[in-house]
Amino acid sequence: MVRGTTIRRLASAATAIAVALALAVGAAPGAVRAAPKAPPKPTALQLTGTDIPEPILVREDERPKLFEMLVSEVGWLATATASTSAPKAAKLGPKYTVTLLVKDAPNQIYHLYPLAAGGPRAHRPAKQPSGKKAEGWFYGRMSMPEALRLGGAPLETKPDVVHGGIGGGVGEDLRAEVNPVEEMSEMFTEMRRLFLLNGAVLLVILTGLAGMAFLIRRRV
Repeated sequence: MVRGTTIRRLASAATAIAVALALAVGAAPGAVRAAPKAPPKPTALQLTGTDIPEPILVREDERPKLFEMLVSEVGWLATATASTSAPKAAKLGPKYTVTLLVKDAPNQIYHLYPLAAGGPRAHRPAKQPSGKKAEGWFYGRMSMPEALRLGGAPLETKPDVVHGGIGGGVGEDLRAEVNPVEEMSEMFTEMRRLFLLNGAVLLVILTGLAGMAFLIRRRV
């Protein structure tokens, strides 16, 4: 009888720990999860903007170098995690939209702001041709303005642009108007949110461990 009771208590404790760990994995930012499915490879793209009279179509088989250059500005956005909050509209500058096409059908849409204050920005809207996605704002690549210019956008030439690199870089032109107080406030807000999430995870784990310790103590 005592042995059966002990086994049941240990099983309950194990269940509590399992639940705590499951909640921790679900709540912890950056937890290990199944990798998002990569979108199909685009075969063409369309560039539009308020100062572009007609949509510009760039096909991979016709202009491979330009196509690769433009895709590199947005290709990483499909599975990336947002790296910044939404800037104020007055600081975004001209907006350009890149639509990735798969067999001439729209598959992904991204909005690019090459002249945003503090550096290029990219926006992933929630509404996508392939289905709803998590909306997100990102720091764009430093090569964004030049890539869009070569693609047909009426932007000024920047001979000192550094090509290449990975997505999510910080803009090159830091002389644009930036409010340091706002930037610091946003940073502290994100840090506070992170600490609160980590604290909640730690509390759940400690509660589970305390429950297990209590059951083991009662057994003794």
